[in-house]
Amino acid sequence: MTYKPPRRPQFFYTTAPLPCPYVAGRIERKVVTEITGPDADALHDRLSRAGFRRSHNIAYAPVCPACSACVPIRIRAAAFAPDRTQRRIARANQDVEGFEVPARATAEQFALFQRYQQARHGDGDMATMSFYDYRAMVEDTPIETVMVEFRGPEDQLVAACLGDRLGDGLSAVYSFFAPELEKQSLGTYTIIWLIERARALGLPYVYLGYWVPESRKMAYKARFRPSEILAGGSWRALTDADLGDHGMRTGTLLVPEAAD
Repeated sequence: MTYKPPRRPQFFYTTAPLPCPYVAGRIERKVVTEITGPDADALHDRLSRAGFRRSHNIAYAPVCPACSACVPIRIRAAAFAPDRTQRRIARANQDVEGFEVPARATAEQFALFQRYQQARHGDGDMATMSFYDYRAMVEDTPIETVMVEFRGPEDQLVAACLGDRLGDGLSAVYSFFAPELEKQSLGTYTIIWLIERARALGLPYVYLGYWVPESRKMAYKARFRPSEILAGGSWRALTDADLGDHGMRTGTLLVPEAAD
C-alpha cells in the first residue's frame, strides 16, 4: 500500500476592519489565506471560482458586515458580444499591440505605473509605491502569471496588465495605462484583448474581480456581456435586473474542497 501523506490544512483569517475603498462610509473586512506549496495553482483555481482574488501569495475575499456591494464577476469569453462603444474603442486602438512577457518588473513599466497612479489615484496608497514595492506586486506570485505589455506604433509602452492563468480562464490582477491617452479607453481595450486571448487559448472565462455597482470606478465591469456573477454560492448569468438592483445579496462565500 502506498502511503499518502495527509493534506496540509488550509487556514483562513479575517482582517481587522478598515474604511471601505469603494463605498464611502462603510467598513471593509476580508478573509485571507495563503497560496503556497506544490498545489498552489489548483488551490488558486478553486479560490478564484469561489470569488477570491490574488495579491502576492495571498488570496482574499470581502466578508464585510451588513454589506455585499462587491460582487465577483467573470466574462463568458466565447459568447462575448461587444457593444457599439466597445467596437469603437477596438477600432481606436487598432495600432496598439499586446505582448505577453514574463512577470518581471521593468523600469519602463514602473515609470508608466507612477504616471498612472499620480494622475488617477494620487491620494491612494499605491501612489507612494517604490520600485521595490512594484516589483513585489509583479514578481511575488506562486502561480502562472504574465505581464501583458501594450505598445503603440512607435513601440512605446502605453498600457500594461498583470494577469494570472487559471484552469478555466484568465484573471486580470491589475492594469494601468498612459494617462494622457485617456480618450483611447485603454482600460477597456485591455479587457477586450484579454477576452480575445482567452478565446485563442480555448479558455471559457475572463475574471474581472469585483463588480461594485455603487462605485463609479468599479461599476464599468458589468458593461462586458454576457457575464456571470457569483450569487448565493454559485455562478449565474448577469441580467438586466441586476444592473438596477444595487442592494442585491451575494450569499455565502463557498470554498470548494480539493479533488483527490
